[in-house]
Amino acid sequence: MTTPEDSHGRRLPGADRLVVSGIEAIGHHGVFDFERREGQVFVVDLVLGLDTREAARSDDLRDTVDYGTLVMRVKEAIETDPVDLIETLAQRIADLCLTDPRVEWTEVTVHKPGAPVQAAFGDIALTVTRSQQPTGPLDIGAQT
Repeated sequence: MTTPEDSHGRRLPGADRLVVSGIEAIGHHGVFDFERREGQVFVVDLVLGLDTREAARSDDLRDTVDYGTLVMRVKEAIETDPVDLIETLAQRIADLCLTDPRVEWTEVTVHKPGAPVQAAFGDIALTVTRSQQPTGPLDIGAQT
């Protein structure tokens, strides 16, 4: 994802990016009974678009996203309330990221490396991009 800019090349609010990669947890998501029963590893990567200037000025954790707390909430979202599809899990995590109004947009990638596919593969992943304002000129790829 590129840094959002206006027509004059100026960075838009939320152009700063906080990246958290490789959040790993065991989840019981999937359409097959054995996936729900046995569970499997899911890995989540996050990119959050937010303006970090106030936090930089104040040097105070209260002025930014506490990524430690966010990671624990994402881990809990993976570990609880099983769903059939990674699309549903990705949306759940995106909604969780957007509960902080400072997060203007988020990109969530859910990896399911142990997906039950009858062929050799390296990874199965879904990436969704969601924003606080799903329509309008600052929309940066909100998907349905």
